Amino acid sequence: MKRNILFVDDEPRVLSGLRRMLYSMRQEWEMAFAGSGPEALKLMAAKPFDVIVSDVRMQLMDGAELLDEVARRYPDTVRIVLSGQTNRELILRTVGPSHQYLAKPCDPERLKETVAKACGLRDFLTRDRLAFVARMKHLPSSPQVFRDILEELKAPEPSMVKIAETIEQDVGLAAKVLQLVNSAYFGRPLEISDPATAVYYLGMETIRSVVLFAGITTMAEGEVNLPGFSIGKLWEHSISVARGAKSILESEQTSGQEVNDAFTAGLLHDCGKLALAVNVPDQYREVLRRARQEERALHQVETEVFSASHAEVGAYLLGLWGLPESIVGTVALHHAARKDLAPEPLVLAAVHVANSLRPQGGTAAGNELARLDRDFLKSLGVTRRLESWLEKAGSTRQPEGVGSPE
Repeated sequence: MKRNILFVDDEPRVLSGLRRMLYSMRQEWEMAFAGSGPEALKLMAAKPFDVIVSDVRMQLMDGAELLDEVARRYPDTVRIVLSGQTNRELILRTVGPSHQYLAKPCDPERLKETVAKACGLRDFLTRDRLAFVARMKHLPSSPQVFRDILEELKAPEPSMVKIAETIEQDVGLAAKVLQLVNSAYFGRPLEISDPATAVYYLGMETIRSVVLFAGITTMAEGEVNLPGFSIGKLWEHSISVARGAKSILESEQTSGQEVNDAFTAGLLHDCGKLALAVNVPDQYREVLRRARQEERALHQVETEVFSASHAEVGAYLLGLWGLPESIVGTVALHHAARKDLAPEPLVLAAVHVANSLRPQGGTAAGNELARLDRDFLKSLGVTRRLESWLEKAGSTRQPEGVGSPE
């Protein structure tokens, strides 16, 4: 089935360029082109669109206003900004209503990949069940600082100085990064007091993951006040899983990319909890109560109430933010591990095992081991190494750490 994609720009030459650039996609996409915001809304009123790709600075109605209106009228539509705009204030206005921001000039393959992944993720995560995520009043958007860092990481020779300067622009984020690098999770040999040193110490790949997670938790602080839910505990547990999954794959002598993906997926695997806690607090309060009272897994109760668990909600958001499928798929499946759906089965296995441990210590009790999907691990041929995996994952945890792995 063809996807309906709408491109919006008030410069005719830009629209003509997009037509030429995307001509090869005509068998997969049904494309429409609008020269203004009002024209785009008129087209959307006549037929549904899976994705809208809009410029920011336009006459009559700018991109931020357009995407705000699209979010209100058509919350299921993926909203992508494609702009050469350098006005920071205007760019920041698009952070809420947009799911991704692409800068002009944009490589054709990157644009195609971004749109294709946005559509593919809808299918992968069953669009109907997760439509409520797009309707959330405070749909989380990846922090602008994270986007800036991602752009720098894509450079042939990323500058640690520029990345550190970007982190320093956000006081709360800088504090979070320093808090993390000075924690026992990273076995720091000395106290680190500035973002530049933290970036050098953690390394490029780790800082990418840390900045995104810190940005997400910073945005949620002050908005969550639910009994039994603690952002601090979630932070500790997520770092534990990230370190555990990384340790497991390092012992397997896998590629550096798989190790990095395992760390990132482990760090972000529970971000869907924040989205639910911030956006539907009353319902989520009841979910937490039922899970405690009935002594059931949180993700099971979530699925009964929302038709989707925090794992799927988190994956949906991370996919919209443009993270790799290896990370999105791992987050989506970290409770319901499936080899046939996992982009990187070994990465999923490492996060799945690390998440099965409670962070009070380095060994797993019977109820934690019961959470493991033995059939999945057997299909990967890692059952014999499970005891070693559990030991490695457990050894990375802070003894005083607390938090729920659900």
